Amino acid sequence: MSDWREDTVDSIRSLILGVDDGIVEERKWKKPSNPDGVPTFSCDGLICTLETYKDKVKVTFAKGASLPDPTNVFNASLDAGTRRAVDIKQTDTLNPNAFAALVEAAVALNRS
Repeated sequence: MSDWREDTVDSIRSLILGVDDGIVEERKWKKPSNPDGVPTFSCDGLICTLETYKDKVKVTFAKGASLPDPTNVFNASLDAGTRRAVDIKQTDTLNPNAFAALVEAAVALNRS
């Protein structure tokens, strides 16, 4: 992967890791079709996963349904019971402050 998705993943990774010094990135769920695995971010529990698809980058928040989202950053998995996701396509612009606020809220929820 050496295209817009790589830049998007790098930007999102930086946003996530910049929220709290306690956030840890790991790669999980390695399989033949995805030998690098899925980047996961945790701080006192899972915060989110970061997956790359052909047409988008998807950030899935494990407890997204419990997070405040006043600026409507979540745009996928809106009917899921617990999780919520953000799908970012090549022409989309992610609000970095609103996204970081979701990560902060996820960390606070995990710590509560």
